Amino acid sequence: MATYLVTGANRGIGLELCRHLQARGETVIAVCRQNSPKLDSLGIQVVMGIDVSSDAAVASLANNLQGITIDVLINNAGILAAESLENLNFEGIRRQFEINSLGPLRVTAALLPQMPPGGKIAIITSRMGSIGDNSSGGYYGYRMSKVAANMVGMSLARDLKPRQIAVAILHPGLVNTSMTNTGIPPAEAASGLIARIDELNLENTGTFWHANGEILPW
Repeated sequence: MATYLVTGANRGIGLELCRHLQARGETVIAVCRQNSPKLDSLGIQVVMGIDVSSDAAVASLANNLQGITIDVLINNAGILAAESLENLNFEGIRRQFEINSLGPLRVTAALLPQMPPGGKIAIITSRMGSIGDNSSGGYYGYRMSKVAANMVGMSLARDLKPRQIAVAILHPGLVNTSMTNTGIPPAEAASGLIARIDELNLENTGTFWHANGEILPW
């Protein structure tokens, strides 16, 4: 049994990751800004009030969890806005960078002292952050922030390999959540993501995977 920490855990993919991991007997720490009845019903440890774009909030998270070993960190928290070239919102784009790109780096840096050799880090990103796969344009803030998140994951993979910590960069698929309202059920996405995390090791660290196992282009 390992200890998993999941950010953005109160709904959607994060909630289903917590549900799946708890069901197989793992210790799960759910991190979110606000709790939800569905998350509360799991009976797992919940740390509320954590905005991953806030240095102070993430520092308080690390302080609250001092002394707890985190075997697997899943950076899942994220937001999406649908900017077009004709409707750019630069403040909204900055907000997506703060949460989608800097958030995983901020949380990882804060919790890294509590991760042992053999630990794993997953960044839930998107194939919309693939430059090679961009065939439709638009979504400027989301696409750019996910490209940056992918680079965070790759740099972490390089920097943490000597410490025997592996990093996965994971696209869950098009998932039917409050952000998208279309796609596969979150439970199906969570199952695939967990399978990829289970397969993660120091040989494949830094891989950009689809939850179904496909390796995605940069």
